[in-house]
Amino acid sequence: MRNRLFQAVLAIFMLVLFAFVFSALANIVWQGMAGLAQSIASEEIRFAIRLSLFTSVTSTLICIIFAIPVAYGLERLNFPGRGLFSVLMDIPLSLPPLVCGVALLLLFGTTAFGQALAEHGLRFIFSVNGIIVAQFFIITPYMIRVLKSTIADINPRLEFVARTLGCTQWQAFCRVTLPLAKNGIIAGLVISWARAIGEFGCTLMLAGATRMVTETLPVALFLNMSIGNMEMVTASATCLIIISLVSLSIFEIVGRRNNAASRII
Repeated sequence: MRNRLFQAVLAIFMLVLFAFVFSALANIVWQGMAGLAQSIASEEIRFAIRLSLFTSVTSTLICIIFAIPVAYGLERLNFPGRGLFSVLMDIPLSLPPLVCGVALLLLFGTTAFGQALAEHGLRFIFSVNGIIVAQFFIITPYMIRVLKSTIADINPRLEFVARTLGCTQWQAFCRVTLPLAKNGIIAGLVISWARAIGEFGCTLMLAGATRMVTETLPVALFLNMSIGNMEMVTASATCLIIISLVSLSIFEIVGRRNNAASRII
């Protein structure tokens, strides 16, 4: 009897939270689907979709290049200051995106480093490059977190066995660790890409919100909300919700496979 009562309480909390989230999101989709086709036909939304896809894919690919070795190093290597380094990598997770954007704006706008890059043609303020950097800055900690958890579930003895059989540490990493971490890498890519395509605050501070120049889907939503164009607002929001739903579903499926594989290992 007590077990059933406890389960009933859990079910009530789950249903209330589900109803709250579902009703809020379903209301946007319901209103947005009506004019979605017409809004997507507009040049502004098509531009926002193209720019969002280009910048999010680019920033995610750059992110994975850095995140894999960093996550592996933090999980497998012992070096002075490892805890401090790990905390520093996680700071963007706890900071408001606007603060991250201000930090990047000052770095690329007021320092000798940023000015030197600008002199060589690498401009990040109020440009598409700024969108990519802002997305990269925000999503990299997410990717590192996912990959650290994945690598931690891989028994280091497997790498040790590979090295006793003649592999170097690099070969053991490529032939043993990376294949076993495949599902985690895919999950990290998907969740990081979804986070990148929805990034707004950091992007706004560094790249600005210029229509048809730095207008990603979140920026399009912001700009149209400011002028009261609710049809374009709901269309932009619906696109983002659909993208998030698909990507999170993939993350959930791949995550389950990764957990199953780690239990086998």
